[in-house]
Amino acid sequence: MDHSAHHHHPTTPPLPRRSLLWRQLAGLAVLLLAALSCCLLQVHSGEAVVITRFGDPVRVLLQPGLAWRLPPPLESAITVDLRLRTTSSGLQDVGTRDGLRVIMQSYVAWQVPADATHITRFLRAVQNQPEEASRQIATFAGSAMETGSSGFALSSLVNTDASQLRISQLEQRLRQQLAPQLLASYGLRVVDVGLERLTLPAVTLDATVARMRAERDTIAAERTASGNEEAAAIRANAARDARIRQADASVAAAQIEAGSRVEAARIYADAYQRAPDLYKTLRSLDTLNNVVNSSTQLVLRTDAAPFRALVDGPPGLAASKSAKGR
Repeated sequence: MDHSAHHHHPTTPPLPRRSLLWRQLAGLAVLLLAALSCCLLQVHSGEAVVITRFGDPVRVLLQPGLAWRLPPPLESAITVDLRLRTTSSGLQDVGTRDGLRVIMQSYVAWQVPADATHITRFLRAVQNQPEEASRQIATFAGSAMETGSSGFALSSLVNTDASQLRISQLEQRLRQQLAPQLLASYGLRVVDVGLERLTLPAVTLDATVARMRAERDTIAAERTASGNEEAAAIRANAARDARIRQADASVAAAQIEAGSRVEAARIYADAYQRAPDLYKTLRSLDTLNNVVNSSTQLVLRTDAAPFRALVDGPPGLAASKSAKGR
């Protein structure tokens, strides 16, 4: 055999030990970083992180920032939202104290308190599901509205007179009933409870309109009676004042008439003293004027009084005529 025909293949030189060491260190560093990332977590503002060990809560992280935990599956982290939420009860048909029905809808503003006890209670009650908590809150709110509205008359909930409304008292009663129940059962803090809608069924609406009409009729009757009373008082006062003024006027007229009669008598007396014959003639003419008018027919002697004044004329006239004749 010809050994000179054999081919010689080149061999790969071995890697340096230093390069292999660097690669091992880099791999170890990657493993350490991966382990650190599993043990490191971030707590954000407005939320809490519950650390569970084999499913059992062991501590609650509330301060925002970085925190540590054991790597899974030893410890797990559950984030709980602490922000304010609002849940609507939906429309509920509830009864009032006077036996009428109203359709009511309320809202509940709630949040998970930032303390470990209530956060853990919330986590165990609804498995950290806010939607499930909202469904439970709506159920509680419906029951609270049913019992709360039974303590108020319909006129306290629906009224055109704002001073008779008791909506705020009903909202306060709902909050007083819901707050301890939700805190004890679900670890939830009730921030506010209010009515967002209040309507009337057809039957209740008819009854309400009838009640309002009766109230208006009562008010109208009261005001009419009051007006009639005031009118009667005004008329009575006016009649009294009229009688007083009429009496005063009668007294004044009587005084004026008496004074005029006195004055006339004085004038007559003075005239008689100055010219008695002329006075008699004028008095006779006055008598004729008062007795005789356009429809009077008299047959009297002309030489009798008071017609003698028409024939003879004023006294002294005949004497003066006779004196002139002589």
